[in-house]
Amino acid sequence: MGVVTEAHFAKLVNLKYLDGTHNNITLRLQVSKWIPPFQMQSLHLNSWHLGPEFPSWLQFQRDLRHLDISDTHISAYMPESFFGSFPNLSYLDMSENHIQGTLTLLDIPTTLEVLVLNSNEYRGSLHHFLCSGGVKEIRDLNLGNNHLSGVIPECWEEWPSLVLLNLENNNLYGEIPRTLSFIPSLQFLSIHGNKISGKLPPSLMTLSNLKVLQLGRNKLIGSIPTWIGTQLTLLRILNLKYNKFDGNIPQELCYLSHTQILDLSHNNLSGNIPRCFNNFSVLSGKETNSDVQFSFHVGLASFVAIVGDSLVMKGQEDTYSTILPLVMLIDLSSNKLTGHIPSELTSLVELKSLNLSRNQLTGSIPEKIGNMKALISFDLSVNMLSGELPVSLSKLNFLSSFNVSYNNLTGRVPTSTQIQSLNESSFFGNKLCGAPLKEQDGCVVVEAPVHKKQDKKEDHGADWGLIITVVVGFLTGFWIIVTPLIVNNSWRIAYFRYLNKWIKIRGL
Repeated sequence: MGVVTEAHFAKLVNLKYLDGTHNNITLRLQVSKWIPPFQMQSLHLNSWHLGPEFPSWLQFQRDLRHLDISDTHISAYMPESFFGSFPNLSYLDMSENHIQGTLTLLDIPTTLEVLVLNSNEYRGSLHHFLCSGGVKEIRDLNLGNNHLSGVIPECWEEWPSLVLLNLENNNLYGEIPRTLSFIPSLQFLSIHGNKISGKLPPSLMTLSNLKVLQLGRNKLIGSIPTWIGTQLTLLRILNLKYNKFDGNIPQELCYLSHTQILDLSHNNLSGNIPRCFNNFSVLSGKETNSDVQFSFHVGLASFVAIVGDSLVMKGQEDTYSTILPLVMLIDLSSNKLTGHIPSELTSLVELKSLNLSRNQLTGSIPEKIGNMKALISFDLSVNMLSGELPVSLSKLNFLSSFNVSYNNLTGRVPTSTQIQSLNESSFFGNKLCGAPLKEQDGCVVVEAPVHKKQDKKEDHGADWGLIITVVVGFLTGFWIIVTPLIVNNSWRIAYFRYLNKWIKIRGL
């Protein structure tokens, strides 16, 4: 924080290197046509306040090799002669400003290796900039998040040294250039967020060094080519979301063993989920991702270019950059996928986000889903799943976003600290019960058995069973005594003598 003026630099005549990155300092010049007393070689003023006018004093720094004036509040046009002022420039970052104009950059130094102009307000066609003639040595070209329009020109043979190419979030249309195949060293390609149409050209299969391919939010059609899996085997990120791809998910994608981010959401894909996704060695823990970096060393000075991706986790879309190597995600949502959830998915023990929502999946949730202990976000909503929720869900101790709403699930919600802390809306549209649900209609309540109405004894009615028992007992005893008196004469005489004697004794 703070303010500096040209007076602070008046005596620094031998200044060669200045790194003031992230200091949020304002440079407030007292003299509009200030000529610095020094000749810099490396100047990094990221997050300073230099604008809104373009800092014309930079053009006097003819020895500059590295220049970073990103996020410095510049909103004016860049002078056409700007590049001609730096014959030895190898690194230039002017991103995160509001610089206006068209990309008619003249006299690009042959020494330039990194050109980062993303997140500005450049407009117009790319043709003049890309096809002006002469082979470029640039390795990192970032023109994303501008207002560029028109087709992407077919002159990439003039850019054979590119390692990173970022054209995302512009207004570009037409088809993917076939001459991209002339860039064999390309490792990062993003044309995400444009209006690109047509099918994926087979010429892309020559880009065997690609680690990141981001083509989401376009108008691409056709099936996903099998050669993506067989030829681009180094891919770690494949993002094709929000297009018009149809057909099945090719089994050949399972050859992408290093993949840790696979986003095919919001297309028209059909068929079953491949059972061979357990071949993903990073997601299954067979390959550690300690060496996985989505930052690329480019240029002779090995400057690190950090890339990002726009992904949906926990129900919301965010851009991940510095923590991108930690993201492990499969998103197949909003397609027309059918069949069961493959049990093989449960072997992806390092997967942190799994989204299969808004498809036509049937069957039950795999019993061993609890093996996926790294899951943070898990969405199966709006399908046709049935059966009960597996008890093993209670083992997912890091689960903070879970949604199985609008299926045909039944039974009681498993018990765990994580699951019971979720919102009850995550379970709506099923026949489930138990916390966190408040309604209990989904559970069968077991009641104590009761007698049927006709079996109940009335308090005021006769007990015919008892009466019959008494009568039968009386008759049985009577005949046991009387029958011998009738049949045996000596018993009868003795009985009457005993009876006469008993009467006399009683005085009757």
